[in-house]
Amino acid sequence: MVTVVVGAQFGDEGKGKMVDYLAADADLVVRYQGGDNAGHTVINSYGVFKMHLIPCGIFTPGASNLVGTGTVVNPDVLISEIDMLKELGVDVSKLYLSDKAHLILPYHVELDVAIEKASGIGTTKRGIGQAYAYKMLRKNPRAEDLRDLDVLKEYISQAKSAGLANLNYDVPDEKLRYWQERLVPLLVDPVEFVNDYIDSGKHVLFEGQLGVMKDIDLGTYPYVTSSNPVAAYAAVSGGFPVSKITRVAGVAKAFSSDVGDGPFPTEMTDDEAAPLRGDGSQPDDEFGARTGRSRRLGWLDLEVLRYAHKVNGLTELILTKLDKLDGVEQLKVCTSYVKGSSFPIYKMMPGWTESTKGIKDYDKLPANAKAYIELIEKQVGVKVRYIGTGPARDDVVSVSR
Repeated sequence: MVTVVVGAQFGDEGKGKMVDYLAADADLVVRYQGGDNAGHTVINSYGVFKMHLIPCGIFTPGASNLVGTGTVVNPDVLISEIDMLKELGVDVSKLYLSDKAHLILPYHVELDVAIEKASGIGTTKRGIGQAYAYKMLRKNPRAEDLRDLDVLKEYISQAKSAGLANLNYDVPDEKLRYWQERLVPLLVDPVEFVNDYIDSGKHVLFEGQLGVMKDIDLGTYPYVTSSNPVAAYAAVSGGFPVSKITRVAGVAKAFSSDVGDGPFPTEMTDDEAAPLRGDGSQPDDEFGARTGRSRRLGWLDLEVLRYAHKVNGLTELILTKLDKLDGVEQLKVCTSYVKGSSFPIYKMMPGWTESTKGIKDYDKLPANAKAYIELIEKQVGVKVRYIGTGPARDDVVSVSR
């Protein structure tokens, strides 16, 4: 079975928690796109983690984990994440790195900082877009080039000769040798590796980063990421036929959020958002896992979820952070837009005063919460399979209606 977990909104939907949960029966978990520009928050028996490159299946005993071909990898960040997990007793012996994954080098980061000052797109200034740009120019090193540092140095030399004069393109030899020592043992041929698991009938779980509205081609351009978070890209970057994808789980918050600039039709006022945001002291408060920036919050936008379904072919929805709506007296749900605009048309629904935190049985949810969920299912045309009722791994309702 091949499962793809995708963000059905703007990112920050809670994919990390759900991949950690769903990986319980996975044989291989693959992070299939993006870089360390976003974080997937996981809370389990090991502690609280904000994962940036390593798949969230790393906590599942016996499961293999692959940083896949579609990612761009800052070697220092990956090594740091490996060491952090080791120190906390997490087994990383079955962690692998696609030898076709592209590398983020220090000059990509410097260039990103310079461009962001001029463009104001809202990037995390970690070199993600620049590494993808060099990839498309066919002038970027891949992880396989760590096997032969002369090849890697030639890429760096070419970048230096063609780049901006005020950037530092030099990477010390000792750093290159350190990367080689730490990362070459993880390298695999990703096409053979992934297809071997699929063809042997194993459960392969693909983990996307960000969400459909941040897709470079299909999102709110130019306020998007530099890769394709949509489900089909799991097959493109994984090197297997898209027809082998059997399950596409779209993760959506019970409300909406966004980090950075760009259109956000259902954005709340500060007063409306304050009860949902928190103050940053709790791991599920509405602040970016990578940037720490407070998220822009909005009412649930069903037009976005319908678009996510159209683009990804969702087989199920996972609704997270339902508990954050506890105590909200009246809920607004965007069911459509005014024709020819992005001005939302809202359906008003009564909220609930009962706590849903930690509930694991659908029948024990408040009646108004169930009505809210059932409206989503009817409007989007996809059943809700799981509901998040808290930040911990087991704070999940498994719906079997």
